[in-house]
Amino acid sequence: MNNLAENTHQKFTILRITIVAALGGLLFGYDTGVIAGSQLYFTEYFNFTPGQQGWAVSSALYGCLVGALAGGYLTKAISRKYTLILAAIFFTLSAWGSGVADSLSELVIYRIIGGLGVGMASLAAPMYIAEISPPKERGRMVSYYQLAVVIGFFAVFLATYFIGGGDTQGMSAATIEQIHKHNVDQGWRIMFWSELLPAIAFLLLLFTVPHSPRWLMIKNRTADARAVLAKITKNEQESSAELSEIAQSLKSNPSPKLMQLFAKGLGFVVFLGVMLSIFQQITGINAILYYGAEIFSNALGYGPEDALKQQLWLGAVNLIFTFIAIYTVDSLGRKPLFIAGTIGMFLGLSILGITIYTQQMGIISLLAILLFIGSFAMSMGPVVWVMLSEMFPNSVRSVAMSIAVAAQWLFNALVANSFPLVNESSLNQGSYNGALPYFIFAFFCLIAMIFVWKLVPETKGKSLEEMEKLWTSDSV
Repeated sequence: MNNLAENTHQKFTILRITIVAALGGLLFGYDTGVIAGSQLYFTEYFNFTPGQQGWAVSSALYGCLVGALAGGYLTKAISRKYTLILAAIFFTLSAWGSGVADSLSELVIYRIIGGLGVGMASLAAPMYIAEISPPKERGRMVSYYQLAVVIGFFAVFLATYFIGGGDTQGMSAATIEQIHKHNVDQGWRIMFWSELLPAIAFLLLLFTVPHSPRWLMIKNRTADARAVLAKITKNEQESSAELSEIAQSLKSNPSPKLMQLFAKGLGFVVFLGVMLSIFQQITGINAILYYGAEIFSNALGYGPEDALKQQLWLGAVNLIFTFIAIYTVDSLGRKPLFIAGTIGMFLGLSILGITIYTQQMGIISLLAILLFIGSFAMSMGPVVWVMLSEMFPNSVRSVAMSIAVAAQWLFNALVANSFPLVNESSLNQGSYNGALPYFIFAFFCLIAMIFVWKLVPETKGKSLEEMEKLWTSDSV
């Protein structure tokens, strides 16, 4: 009975720590998703050109890139925990500042500050969760991070929907026009300010969680690491065994120089991590999420306020299908989920592209978008974060993961910045009737599927130290 109580307490402790860290994902989703609804209105408020609109939307992503690169150093120098605290401060500053911006320059500066927070959190949170989670549950625990991301997206879509005026069905044209004017004048500012509450909550809760035991061991704080492991392992024997395994890993593989990351074994795993990150972005997920309201408004014929309502479908499907990943990633494995999901993403994008190309937009187009979102949510969304958090050796995890996550944010920014330009190009609007971006994204889905099928090993059930042996063995 006592053992049962101890095990229950241990599981609760891990879950509590995971939830707090995963709030970094919620802020990630909220901060990046708020742009989808608000840009409909601040673009009109500031009278942005397509290029200026793309810069306003994508500027945060360059902050994410810098934040991810800086996070590699910070997670090792000041800890995973303090990096997340710094990220929470940036989230808070960005939420306030974006809402008071009176020019493109001011908006961009505060969006970049938010991006710094997102970049740091996207690196530190899954790394931290992976390092405190038992091997058999690590996939599910890290998937909670992705769940928090999609909850953040859904929450902000819900917030922008109600801030934007809610359901306009049955309203007179004059009332809808009045709501739209309010949204252009003030509504988009309130959308940004709505992030303040979760940002401050994240900041305060971070002071209640411990440091990562693996970071403590890197800093030679063995006694502190032992104390943390005692709270998150089932018994003293398991705690001592894990402590010994971490110590041996660090002893066998001291921190290498940057160029050593590209040596045999380590170079291959860094390459895999970077490519997984790139594929997560060039398959179009964030173009759909960032510009979803505009896609619904322009391609599918919805008005701006109605488009906000359609975004809720994106958020809801994203949320529901993420649960599939949470409950299957440790049983089915990472590769089967990834491959099945990319096939679904390919089909969804292809159908959407065909309906737009043939000018037959309607319910089929909406269902195709939802198929794409659902397939991503059960596969590439959480699985990439799980793989990145567990595939790198202890001694290089901070630096290697920062390189992979930085690549992710670089390509996120490139896609977000180029989407309006490609979408408005004469080639797309002429020869492809607006369907070209979706055909491009569909093509990359196929490439991603083949890449993982052929090159990426299955990682489920392995300890972080066992994963390390895989990359440093002579077979790699």
